[in-house]
Amino acid sequence: METGRPLWKAFVLFLGPMMLSNLLQALSGTINNIYLGQMIGVSALAAVSAFFPLLFFFISFTIGLGSGASVLIGQAYGAEEHEKVKQVAGTTLTVAIVGGALIAIFGGIFTRQLLVAIGTPADILADATAYTRIMLIAMPGLFTFLLATAMMRGVGDTTTPLLALCLSTVVGLIVTPALIRGWAGLPQMGLLSGALAAIVSFISALLFLAFHMRHYIHPLAPDRELLRHMRVDWAILKSVLQIGVPTGIQMILISLAEVVVLSLVNSYGSHATAAYGAVNQIVNYVQFPAISIAITASIFSAQAIGAGRSDELGAIARTGLLANLAITGGLIVLAYLFSRTIISFFITDGPVLELAQTLLHVTLWSYILFGFAGVLAGIMRSSGTVLLPTIISVSSILGVEVPVAYYLSAHMGIEGVWLAYPVAFSVMLGLQTVYYRFVWKNRSIKRLI
Repeated sequence: METGRPLWKAFVLFLGPMMLSNLLQALSGTINNIYLGQMIGVSALAAVSAFFPLLFFFISFTIGLGSGASVLIGQAYGAEEHEKVKQVAGTTLTVAIVGGALIAIFGGIFTRQLLVAIGTPADILADATAYTRIMLIAMPGLFTFLLATAMMRGVGDTTTPLLALCLSTVVGLIVTPALIRGWAGLPQMGLLSGALAAIVSFISALLFLAFHMRHYIHPLAPDRELLRHMRVDWAILKSVLQIGVPTGIQMILISLAEVVVLSLVNSYGSHATAAYGAVNQIVNYVQFPAISIAITASIFSAQAIGAGRSDELGAIARTGLLANLAITGGLIVLAYLFSRTIISFFITDGPVLELAQTLLHVTLWSYILFGFAGVLAGIMRSSGTVLLPTIISVSSILGVEVPVAYYLSAHMGIEGVWLAYPVAFSVMLGLQTVYYRFVWKNRSIKRLI
């Protein structure tokens, strides 16, 4: 965080490239779904949608590691301890690669069983299995890419990940339709085109990152110093896990809740599954900026703590909440105004389109509450306070969202499933606010390593 400019301006300069990065990341998945829905059909979109909760489940491990590493790197970078930055990065990358390899092996072997367990409709099971297996086998590379971009944010760099995702998106734009249609003599891969294009995209982005970071002598460049630290430093890993494990568990439990919700949606048939996929695509464009704002608040807070400027944390919190109100709120308004047009990009079937629009209208507004809660939790996480905010988030999802979804589904049908999200996010924001104001703000703040 630069101290020579107003906080709001530094916040926006950091946030802007990260929001664009998340936008491009969502756009890559959206483009694949548009290609599949328009060029193959609703069944293809439903098959890919069935994989979404599993993907979220397996990358939760990396999200947790990235969260812990970015906080520690932010504190070390704020204190100008560049050797410590490389030590944290080396340890975290080593653990992520090993974890990704295990998921690739066991997830690839038991793909069908996983999809059957979550109630994937029989008419899309074969396609969903083929798609999911390819994505799971690619997990080590995807983990490395996600972790690298998360750690770069810890040193204040959101531009390099943006450049990498620009490349990734362009590659996906070209490779997906090329494989669907068999351009230039390529085999026609049908549904698998999206998975194969995703792999080509993130491999291209990883190669770009390696060359770009070495050329510009990036603090996290894959040089000899980083390679020397590509081993597990148990003291550093303990600190990373202190933050990362609760965050990862939170992501895993939330993804399990999504699996439960998807199982409930699947019981309404493949059209409902396709509508679920379309709604998730649109929600991503609102949710990702909210998450970006929370990450920005967390990184700024970590760097302030590392530099001994804990008195700035209140101002960072206010800036994050206002940014969420303006940006997330603005996107929600646009999504409501143009919901039917946006959904028609994914779905051409009339009844499915109507269902998706109805479900989107029910739940979309509540993501501003989700964003507020994320900012408060992110700032607390920057100081190492993770357990209680995590318990609040998990309890709101498992203890409120899931049972409310089942109860309302029984009384209102599928619309009741989506009403559970506003209820859960309202509870989450209320509890995070109480804990932040009356407990966390009264604690002393200090560095973790």
